[in-house]
Amino acid sequence: MPRLHGAPLGSALFRSCPEDFQVDEISGWQPSGQGEHLLLHVRKRDQNSQWVAGLLAQLAGLKRSDIGFCGLKDRFAVTTQWFSLHLPGRELQLSELAHSDFEIISAHRHHKKLRRGMHSGNQFNIVLRDFSPSPDLLEERLSLIQQLGVPNYFAEQRFGHSGNNLHEAQRLIEADRLKGNRRGTGIYLSAARSWLFNLLVERRIEINNLSASIEGDETAALWGRGRSNTSAAVVEIETAVLADWQSWCYALEHAGLKQERRNLILRPENLHWTWLQQGQLQLSFSLPAGAYATALLREIAELFRPEFNAL
Repeated sequence: MPRLHGAPLGSALFRSCPEDFQVDEISGWQPSGQGEHLLLHVRKRDQNSQWVAGLLAQLAGLKRSDIGFCGLKDRFAVTTQWFSLHLPGRELQLSELAHSDFEIISAHRHHKKLRRGMHSGNQFNIVLRDFSPSPDLLEERLSLIQQLGVPNYFAEQRFGHSGNNLHEAQRLIEADRLKGNRRGTGIYLSAARSWLFNLLVERRIEINNLSASIEGDETAALWGRGRSNTSAAVVEIETAVLADWQSWCYALEHAGLKQERRNLILRPENLHWTWLQQGQLQLSFSLPAGAYATALLREIAELFRPEFNAL
């Protein structure tokens, strides 16, 4: 997908260790202090959120469906996030939930189960290594990102290794089997919808470089049934872009999804940077829920991981 601010300023080693990618969930709410659910603020290293949720269910003697959380956090990282355990009329000692795969920071009672998207965002602290851009160009690029934002792409991890989720989505669409979460295809449904959104962002960059909205609309479609309230000019653009993807649009519409709008532009908050030492840049910033740090990082550097190709 095209970048907004020009070519990367150089290559950078990305996620050489979990500590180079730290994410702290911003809840946007406070525990109520009472209720049927036990909230746990958890720190994990090199573990995924689904795995930790399963461990908590096992340790507490609960069904997996009794565990809630707001968002999936990266595995190869050090992250903090909240989990909820449905424990009506039951108390647990935190020692009963101890496990080497995670650390419990605090615990509180709460009146509702945590569900996807209930958090307001995430705070990132990221180290890029082997990165040696011109200091002046870096300062200029980061200032532009602060002022104008970056394309709000869904990142590569949404689509699976080597885009496998998209290939599977195509296979399911051709077989008329992309039917939503109830049939175990939700991950592919989400990947297909996200890919179409990225195509719409790509086209809007080609048209006006995202420098100005079209008739005041700075959003693009997350495809589904119905039509969203946007201008005729934007509808015309999106119709043209998706003309070759009608089988995908049809599948999304008939999977029970309602069409929504997502911001074209991702604007980080509290963006700060510092050099830890030569060739090691530390970046900190916060993003709203559902946004990807790599959408910002790819506007700065061509990212490499030891075991993966460039992003």
